[in-house]
Amino acid sequence: MFKLEYLQAQSSVHLYVLAAATVVLSVLAVCLVQFYNYLTKGRCTSTKRMDGKTVIITGANSGIGKETAKELAKRGARVIMACRNLDSASKVRAEIVKTTNNQNVLLKRLDLSSLESVRDFADDINRTESRLDVLIHNAGVANTFGRKTTAEGLELTMATNQYGPFLLTHLLINLMKKSGPSRIVVVASSLYRLATLNLTNANPVSALPAYLYYVSKYANIVFTLELARRLKGTNVTANCLHPGMIDSGIWRNVPFPMNLPVKLIVKLFFKTPQEGAQTTIHLAVSDDVKNVSGKYFADCREAGLTTAIQDESFGKKYWEICEKLVQLKDSEPHL
Repeated sequence: MFKLEYLQAQSSVHLYVLAAATVVLSVLAVCLVQFYNYLTKGRCTSTKRMDGKTVIITGANSGIGKETAKELAKRGARVIMACRNLDSASKVRAEIVKTTNNQNVLLKRLDLSSLESVRDFADDINRTESRLDVLIHNAGVANTFGRKTTAEGLELTMATNQYGPFLLTHLLINLMKKSGPSRIVVVASSLYRLATLNLTNANPVSALPAYLYYVSKYANIVFTLELARRLKGTNVTANCLHPGMIDSGIWRNVPFPMNLPVKLIVKLFFKTPQEGAQTTIHLAVSDDVKNVSGKYFADCREAGLTTAIQDESFGKKYWEICEKLVQLKDSEPHL
């Protein structure tokens, strides 16, 4: 009897030791990952001011868009926050104005999933603004549950992340050329490697919603590279970037119960929005990239792309498909 109790006690001790060791190793692993992230995070080192410059940032009411708007306002830029939800965006605008002491922060409504809204927004900008120095395509959605289409029949994620920005670029390009040297910055993602583009089904309304986020990021890069080729010889550059995995509002669409482990992973390992905004800010302000176009960046440094995504003939074909999907009119600027 005594021997059995002794063995049970020993077993309990071993379990406690194992549990304690597991906790210690888990904490150590998290610390090591966080330290690695700290060492590899890119930081915009440019101190360049943006006085007299006008910047449009889509999706500037949260996440890295908000941090980008705040930083560029701090540098003296005239910042136009292009947002779908004006109620939440107005509070963010007030916060940015108070923080930066820059009253020249404007808020305009833009729903990138609506071609009509994109055209209304662009008409307003072309009518009221005398210049546009930087256009930052930051807004994005990750529809992870349920298939949705827009009023124009476009798949929601692709419309918001790709086709809306594609149309907006066309409608504002003449103002940007007139304002040059100017820059177009597209927030993409390294997650493009998980997808591909199907030219025979460029509006994939029946595809899995979660997968379409990756497809849209692939499309963003193809769009940027082809845009840079078409802008060659002008005074407008176009570059795209991977901001890193960010603790931002885009993860709010993950359905229950998957959202619980996702939230934990995001909080433990992902970058803050301020850290994630660094490459966007770098491409918007740094003199190091003033003559750079058609490149992909991560952590404020140029990064590599797969061979397939750089195919020029593919980029040209996809561009022509996008023109048809956004119903680009003969009277509107073409590139």
